[in-house]
Amino acid sequence: MPHRNRTDDRAVTIGPLDLRSRVDEALAVQAYAFGLSDDEIAVRRQIVLRHITYPGARSLGATTETGRLVGFVYGMPNDRTHWWSTVVEPYLRSRGEDDWLDDSFVITELHVQPGYQNRGIGRALITAITDGATQPRSILSAIDIDSPARGLYHSLGYEDLARQVQFPSAPRPYAVMGAPLPLRRTP
Repeated sequence: MPHRNRTDDRAVTIGPLDLRSRVDEALAVQAYAFGLSDDEIAVRRQIVLRHITYPGARSLGATTETGRLVGFVYGMPNDRTHWWSTVVEPYLRSRGEDDWLDDSFVITELHVQPGYQNRGIGRALITAITDGATQPRSILSAIDIDSPARGLYHSLGYEDLARQVQFPSAPRPYAVMGAPLPLRRTP
């Protein structure tokens, strides 16, 4: 059931997203939010198109009344053989937290256009996608700084499992976070 969220008299609907057919729109949201170069977008495009073929991969979008995509989330059941898991596993193992890689739903990407941030859209996207997960918990990675995104994740019940995680070619370290499902709802 779509979730409607009013943002300055601009209705935004949260619902299923055919990420394969709207990958370029989704990456435009991510590029705008993260300031990605054309080369980075091209690499991420191939990654997204591969990810959405994985068993259990799902995506949701936030669209305006005119159909413009202003946010999206996608994720999948985690698999220890996937690249992300192989990078974060040593960091989690060193803290005794590598069991989080099993039976978890990983939030692969969550982005909302800056003009639509701080209006509950990111919260609606992540809670809607994890509410449909069959796994008992969720994991994700976020840039390891005090940011609105990390504040959102903490408010939903995500806790830091490992910090200062270095991904190849990423200029800044990340934090790996995990939360039991369903995610915490705030009053």
